[in-house]
Amino acid sequence: MTDAAVTLRDVYEARRAIQSIAIRTPLFPSSALEERTGVRCHLKLENVQRSGAFKIRGAANKLRRLEQEQRARGVITVSSGNHGRAVALVAQELGIRAVVCMSTRVPSNKVESIRSLGAEVVLHGDSYDEAERRAVDVREDQGLTMIPPFDDPLIIAGQGTIGLELLEDLPELDTVLVPLSGGGLISGIALVVKAADPSIRTVGVSMERAPVMVHSLRAGKPIEMEEEPTLADALAGGIGLSNRYTFCMVQRYVDATMVVTEKEIAEAMAFALKHHHLVLEGGGAVALAAVLSGRAERLGNNVAVVLSGGNVHIPTLLEIAQRYSDTDPASAP
Repeated sequence: MTDAAVTLRDVYEARRAIQSIAIRTPLFPSSALEERTGVRCHLKLENVQRSGAFKIRGAANKLRRLEQEQRARGVITVSSGNHGRAVALVAQELGIRAVVCMSTRVPSNKVESIRSLGAEVVLHGDSYDEAERRAVDVREDQGLTMIPPFDDPLIIAGQGTIGLELLEDLPELDTVLVPLSGGGLISGIALVVKAADPSIRTVGVSMERAPVMVHSLRAGKPIEMEEEPTLADALAGGIGLSNRYTFCMVQRYVDATMVVTEKEIAEAMAFALKHHHLVLEGGGAVALAAVLSGRAERLGNNVAVVLSGGNVHIPTLLEIAQRYSDTDPASAP
C-alpha cells in the first residue's frame, strides 16, 4: 500500500484480514421507507456490527497489520466514541494495550463502554481537536503507535469492505447515502462502488451543526470549525489541516453532500425504532434522515442507506421516541 492511494486490492485484502473480527452486516429492503418516499431503499445495518458501529472494520484492519514490536508497546487513538470503542475491542482480543483520548463532550455511555473493554481513557479538552493534540503528546511520551480514526489507508480500506458487501447483496445498486464526518467511511465505500460502476451515485450526509468536511469541500481545503452540541456526536470533530487521504478521496469519489437538522436526525432515530425496531445513534441516523427529509436529490431506484452506528444513550433514545412517536405517517412493513 502506498501513500498515493487506496486501491480495490487493498479493500479485498482488508476483508480477509478482518473476517475473524468484524461481521458481515445485513442489508434489507425497508417497505416503510419505500412507502414514505416512493423509493426502493435498503438499509445497511452497521449499527448491529460488533462494537455497535462500522468503525471496527478499519480498526481491525489497522491493528492486525501492526508489527510485533508495535503490539508490544501498545496503541493510542483519539475518538468521539465509536472508533475508540472499536480500537479497545480489537486491542483486547489481540492482547494489545490501548489508550483512548477523548474530549469532555463525548457522552458518558461511550466513555464507560470503552473503559469496560479494558482501554485506558484520557479525557482532555472541550473538542476533538484538543483531545487529538493530547493524544499526540501521550504517544510521544510513551512510544505508542497511533491508530488514526479515519485518515489512514488501512482504516479506509477496512471501511471499504462495506462497499463490497453492498455490491454483492444489491448488484443493481444505483445510489448510496453514507454518514460523513472525517471521510474514512464514505471514502472506502465510494472507492469500491465507483470501481464497479462510475455511475453509482454517492452522497455524504452530515449534521447541520459544524459539518467540517462539507465546509472544507466548499473551501477547497481542510478547515477548522468550532464544535457545536449535536445529536450526531459521533460525527463531531475536525478532519485535520494536514489531511492526507480522505479529503482528496471525498473530492474525487463523492458526488454530493448534504446536511440534516437536529429535528430530522431525531425523527430518523424514532422512525428506525418504530418501524424496524432498530436502535440508532444520531450519527448513525443521518443518511436515513436525508432520505426521510425529501431533500436528497436524484435518488435512484435501488438506494442503499448506511446506518453507521447504534451506540446511543438509551434515555436519549427513549425521550426521542416518545416525542416523535406520533409524527411519522408511514406505516410499518
